[in-house]
Amino acid sequence: MDVGRIEVAQLAADFGVSQVTVRKDLNELEAQGLLRREHGFAVVGSSDDMRTRLAVNYPVKREIALAAASTVADGETVMIESGSSCALLAEELCTNRRGVTIITNSAFIAGFVRKAPSPDVILLGGAYQSESQVCVGPLLRAMTEKLFVDKLFVGVDGFLAETGFTARDVMRAEAVRLLATSAREVTVLTESAKFGTRGAVQLFATDEVARVVTNGPVEAPYQRHFDEAKVEIVEV
Repeated sequence: MDVGRIEVAQLAADFGVSQVTVRKDLNELEAQGLLRREHGFAVVGSSDDMRTRLAVNYPVKREIALAAASTVADGETVMIESGSSCALLAEELCTNRRGVTIITNSAFIAGFVRKAPSPDVILLGGAYQSESQVCVGPLLRAMTEKLFVDKLFVGVDGFLAETGFTARDVMRAEAVRLLATSAREVTVLTESAKFGTRGAVQLFATDEVARVVTNGPVEAPYQRHFDEAKVEIVEV
């Protein structure tokens, strides 16, 4: 799907800031390759492209990533699955933690952190999905069978109380569940706007997740559901 372009003036009005501020932020995002600038407009491409997804609600995703990073200690080995907030988490760990090793099936994440101060990354192989830039399938299973870590961080495409956490892609969902078998606990990184939406396939039942890091406030019905399932909610 083509996301298209939006006027700088419209962005300024939507966020209640000056056009100068918007242009400054857009210049930063363009420098990171997350969008393209045209005269008076910001342009993004495919909604499945990881850099496009990073550009959408970037400040919120950055705050979610920082909160998730606070749960990781120096010297720890963690798994990080695909997702825009997950990419920012990986960047934070490689920049501001010492001796952290990241195991991931995301070629995008491996490339995204390559210029960070300490990019200690183990990239898992498999069948390559070009848009999301993740590896899935039987080879991934063989590579994860003898891996054991404390924490797995994942992104999701939706959440409903009756379905749990969901994804749009069946192969990616299988890969996420596979990675989870090698981790003691799962932390979900997601914007709260995804609560109330549903992907095509289940990733996890609610009680299979230890923690959800999201932008608040979480609506009361969801908060009660998470409390009943003993899921920790971290709001940013």
